[in-house]
Amino acid sequence: QVQLVESGGGLVQAGDSLRLSCAASGRTVSTYNMGWFRQAPGQERKFVATINWSGGRTVYTDSVKGRFTISRDNAKNTLYLQMNSLKLEDTAVYYCAANIGPMSVVSGSYEYWGQGTQVTVSS
Repeated sequence: QVQLVESGGGLVQAGDSLRLSCAASGRTVSTYNMGWFRQAPGQERKFVATINWSGGRTVYTDSVKGRFTISRDNAKNTLYLQMNSLKLEDTAVYYCAANIGPMSVVSGSYEYWGQGTQVTVSS
């Protein structure tokens, strides 16, 4: 079993930056592809970014390209999401997830999920 715990969310103003972290425990996630998803009120959970097991390949949803950076430190068993130039529409609960299968933008492909961290962007 893999336990994932997100942190780093908060209330920021538009244009600010935040760095989310996702600490894994239970077993190493160094062989897992990892991802970030987000869910805004009244909306379904949506893909944000994914990174392969080695960190050598990343995929982003179009709306965050050039602003968000996903990274990982396998020695620390931790996933990160650096979010710059935050916009009002980035407001959501952000979830990290782990996937032993191929890299995926589909939430159903992920076996393990964190509890989420709230990111609120104000004007």
